[in-house]
Amino acid sequence: MHQTHSGSITIHLVLSLIVVSALFTSIQGQVNWPLSEMKQKAEGLVEQTKYTEALPLLAKIVVAEPENARMHFYLGFALIARAAGTTDEQAQKALRVRAREAFIKSRSLGNTEPLVAAMIENLPPDGTINSTFSPNIQANRSMIEAEAFFGQGKLDDALSSYQAAFKLDPNLYYAALFSGDVYMQKEDFKNAEIWYQKAIAIDPYKETAYRYSATPLMKQRRYDEARDRYIEAYICEPYNRFAVSGISQWAKITNATLAHPNIEIPTDVTFDEKGNARINLGVNELVGGKDDGSFAWLAYGTTRTLWHKEKFAKAFPNEATYRHSLPEEAEALRAVLDLATSDKKVKTLNPSLERLKRLNDEGLLEVYILLARRDAGIARDYLPYLKTNREKLRRYVVDYVVTGGGK
Repeated sequence: MHQTHSGSITIHLVLSLIVVSALFTSIQGQVNWPLSEMKQKAEGLVEQTKYTEALPLLAKIVVAEPENARMHFYLGFALIARAAGTTDEQAQKALRVRAREAFIKSRSLGNTEPLVAAMIENLPPDGTINSTFSPNIQANRSMIEAEAFFGQGKLDDALSSYQAAFKLDPNLYYAALFSGDVYMQKEDFKNAEIWYQKAIAIDPYKETAYRYSATPLMKQRRYDEARDRYIEAYICEPYNRFAVSGISQWAKITNATLAHPNIEIPTDVTFDEKGNARINLGVNELVGGKDDGSFAWLAYGTTRTLWHKEKFAKAFPNEATYRHSLPEEAEALRAVLDLATSDKKVKTLNPSLERLKRLNDEGLLEVYILLARRDAGIARDYLPYLKTNREKLRRYVVDYVVTGGGK
């Protein structure tokens, strides 16, 4: 899947967060803790994207209030901004290490926002990143210059440099994306949308521009439209914590419940040295499952044995080593459904099998597997599936995920 450009886009990530967090505060009520003049000043600077100016204030605040999760969170972004405006490579690394530590501290103090985990995951422990935006030397230089301006809150200068980079390299995704961000910060939502769409056109399979483009919509309380953008971000990169954080923020603000269908798959599968699947079923499935189809889970292990021994090599001739795959899991689950529904002793399928059958009948079984049951092997099949089945992925998220798992 696409990787997040750590250390480059992370300054911009805070924009969506701050706007969305501010919206949540305005809807739910004011935060119930005293604010000193220093805190007010620091938060004001962060909201103006003047991260480097806010840095010394935030550093003092977390010393005075070491248990303040929110200020540690802001400190992390301020340190990233300082790194973006620093030319010395070792100093940049040290600042990113400190930023990661600030996010870890924020999480340890109770900050459960998905974005916190995403920041920790995307900042390498040693602070080393690839900070190259473009193979075009002049375009890359303009981007680095723009990032420094942005961290200082010099939005007009940043915009000028981003657009200079885009002119030099019209396929530079982040130049278009960050131009949109600057317009969003200036509350010029029309131009923000234009530039976000330019980024989407450059790479329609990257989640970032979809997610960023939802922020102006959230700010205008156009929640249904924002939801659709967050969904596009999620189906582009569902294993990316940033994509998950976006749709989670939407759910938090709109009081929606995000969930996959509640399906219990009572199988514990391991393979022996001969490639035979060992499947452990409970007593209820083996003895008491004749009437509701639970016994049919035996077919799951049989099918996976065939894939492990024979079918994987035929289906994936270019892969030397067996892995759990999407077609294997789909065939194994369909084998269970076929056995359960063909047995005349089965009166009514148990709820899990009934939900699984419904997904299969709707053509969404593979989507459910990819989004709710994936492992490292299955995840490798996601991008090829996305490129030919985007509508199914979107339908599943709309009908099930954002409705709390469906009916």
